Amino acid sequence: MHQIVHLKRYRFFDIGRDHYYYDDFENERSISDIAERSYIPTLQTLIQMCKENDNFCLALSLSGVGLEQLEFHAPQVIDLLQELNATGKVEFLCEPYSHGLASLANDESFIVESKKMSAKIKELFGKAPKVFRNSSLIYNDDIGALVAGMGFKGMLTEGAKQVLGWKSPHYVYNCATDPRLKLLMRDISLSEDITERFQQQSLMADQWLDWIAQTPAEEEVINIFGEMVTFGIFHPLSSGILEFLKALPKLAAERGITFATPSQICDEVPSVGPVEVLYNISWVDEERDTSCWLGNQMQREAFHKLYSVADRVRICNDRRIQQDWESLQASNNFRFMNTKPGAQYRAIYDGPYDAFTNYMNILGDFITRVNNLYGGADNDEIEPLIAAIKNQGDEIAAKDKEIAKLREQLAKYTQAAPEPIPSKKAPAKKAPAKKVTPKKESPKIAPKVDEPVKKEDKPVKKVPAKKAPAKKAEPKPATPAKKPVAKKATKK
Repeated sequence: MHQIVHLKRYRFFDIGRDHYYYDDFENERSISDIAERSYIPTLQTLIQMCKENDNFCLALSLSGVGLEQLEFHAPQVIDLLQELNATGKVEFLCEPYSHGLASLANDESFIVESKKMSAKIKELFGKAPKVFRNSSLIYNDDIGALVAGMGFKGMLTEGAKQVLGWKSPHYVYNCATDPRLKLLMRDISLSEDITERFQQQSLMADQWLDWIAQTPAEEEVINIFGEMVTFGIFHPLSSGILEFLKALPKLAAERGITFATPSQICDEVPSVGPVEVLYNISWVDEERDTSCWLGNQMQREAFHKLYSVADRVRICNDRRIQQDWESLQASNNFRFMNTKPGAQYRAIYDGPYDAFTNYMNILGDFITRVNNLYGGADNDEIEPLIAAIKNQGDEIAAKDKEIAKLREQLAKYTQAAPEPIPSKKAPAKKAPAKKVTPKKESPKIAPKVDEPVKKEDKPVKKVPAKKAPAKKAEPKPATPAKKPVAKKATKK
């Protein structure tokens, strides 16, 4: 579920004068229309299916900018999401907050966005997501390593032929650069039978499930991913698309087909091996790559211009700048500039060049505002500050790791210590007890021996102080006094 943030007509002469970029009327109209025609009836159907079928469950991925619009313009959709969550049959996934392309441009911005989205999901639904889904299923090995580093155990992506080759998407794979991350590859054909060809094929639920049942028995996992606007927007409700959806759980049970959330699959199904993805893949267009956003010079120019200030925006505390940054990153802004042949949704724009011009005017004003936060400093002047801040973060992270290691070592030591300590201490306590007794006895014997001599030997106490001059050591009574003491002691 992602909702486009519509930008308004923004002229060159508005730069520096108008800092509000949004078409509020179009945003409210479009989200209200989609909520009424798609989100509300589909969520109501999913709630009913979860309550009536023990074997049914699903996962939902929501963008942050889409959730913000729903909270503002269609709060009833949020209520339905909460009700669906209460059934315990839905897993909420994580994705970049802006539904943007940060994973292709700036690692730090991508991580910040993902963590923000994770916190938003936990705030709304009470549980932090464990599985990741990038914008439009964009993926490569480097992105997989970043996602694994954030602690996610699984990621959804496209079962693209240029990646899988002869391999089937019906297995669980893992990231080639970090095996901790499991990959769930979308079955393109079975997914698009619903999302794109439902009306053309007059698809029936039993027919579609028969295709799944006919797959080889060893192919355990079939991943069906699609957009929620499939139900009501891509295919109107009059086509019977919701009736198709409702029939799936019962008919699937008859064929021995079960449902599982991505987390359940990651926990229960082992990986059969890594998938190496050196180039970007996505679920868009026939190419299954990123050419729909970055395929022409206009798109690349806008893309690089936007992310040229990514580091500055990330370290600033201006809330308005941050909000505009998220909206301007949304991938649809670049798709409006697409020059590929075929029907393209252009929103308010007459064509790709119109979309590029409008976006660059807005971007020009936005970059000026960002630079003004730093006194108009050039990149050469501000980059050392950004590098210093980044290095501080890296140093803190390194120290945190060091502290964690020391704590682990201390924990191991304290756990291992109780076993040897008692055995060492026990004899230590007994040994001094045995040694102490003779020491105590010897002083007891000495006084008994020395009792009769005590009066005569009062000077003997001064004798040990041999530091005194030889004159004091001359008295003869001291020497004979020692001899009888020694003789008496030997006798006893």
